[in-house]
Amino acid sequence: MKTITRLLVVSLLAVFTTSHAADLTSGMKQGKAEFKSMGPLAFGPDGILFVADTKAAAVVAIATTDTASKSASKELKVEGINQKLAALLGTAADQILIDDMVVNPASRNVYLAVSRGRGPDATPVLVRVKGDGQPELVSLDNVKFSRAELPDAPVDGVVGQGQRQSNPRRESITDVAFLEDRVLIAGLSNEEFASTLRAIPFPFKTVANGTSVEIYHGAHGRFETRSPVRTFVPFKVGNEAHLLAAYTCTPLVQFPLSDLKPGAKIKGKTIAELGNRNRPIDMIVYQKGGKDYLLLANSSRGIMKISTDSIEKTESITDPVRDGGKKGLGYETIEAWKGIDQLDRLDAQHAVVLRRSDSGSLNLEAIPLP
Repeated sequence: MKTITRLLVVSLLAVFTTSHAADLTSGMKQGKAEFKSMGPLAFGPDGILFVADTKAAAVVAIATTDTASKSASKELKVEGINQKLAALLGTAADQILIDDMVVNPASRNVYLAVSRGRGPDATPVLVRVKGDGQPELVSLDNVKFSRAELPDAPVDGVVGQGQRQSNPRRESITDVAFLEDRVLIAGLSNEEFASTLRAIPFPFKTVANGTSVEIYHGAHGRFETRSPVRTFVPFKVGNEAHLLAAYTCTPLVQFPLSDLKPGAKIKGKTIAELGNRNRPIDMIVYQKGGKDYLLLANSSRGIMKISTDSIEKTESITDPVRDGGKKGLGYETIEAWKGIDQLDRLDAQHAVVLRRSDSGSLNLEAIPLP
């Protein structure tokens, strides 16, 4: 859900000049950007925000014009951000859901995709939090925007039986990122191999079918084609751009970006099993001491700090990993980072996190990278 690549994406985005960014907005419409939902978020160059509308199976690019460069607010701390959002939106804190969080690398402001309400009639809103910690609504009534609709989206309706009932449209887009001139998207399609990755050229023109992906899931002891990627980051392995993708229960899988071609079927390389009964939530990559690390927020094992030193030499996992065992790339648990629901990198030394307190309140704060 982030603009994150190896060796600091901020420096990558800095190579986009103002004239180039103007080219990126030249095909956009001016008017009201409408949403059925707001899910994963990612920033591109010059304040362009990509917002996933999972109910509509679409990604909308918005020119936020939030491009004034400023130093990162390392003192950012907003206690009870869910309560502040509820007050802003005129509702109760238990009627607020924060669906994603991302930092604008141009301005260092934090953006939140928020649902007002928790049922099918929930209203999606976009909120910005500046360095002073005060949340404000981002008006979408008169903005430059463009829209990419997925041509092979899954059905919008309940499928399955009993406890296995679900609406696959809700997972049409599970994560997004921007890299160079493409919007990268993970989620489900209506194909037999439903798990899908996409690399859509930007500015948006035509949108082709996605790439169907297959992985070996060691904890389950089988190949899988229908479980979606939960979160991913672009990452360079050797001299080649890859996606590192985390799945539920919890394989970490590597995909060459060059393999993401419309209509293709590809098989990922499983480079880690991080333990079963666990759901990845968010992931970033950063450098410290000249080395690259992944930080993976998840539902049951705390923040995982994963070293990538041996990633090129790591063998593919092709045999079962039983009883909650681990294999491949290892990780260190960051004990001080408890209750993290969302995270993004603020600068080279700090992250912004959405942290849940013991009382259930949500705090938005900047903290040093471990």
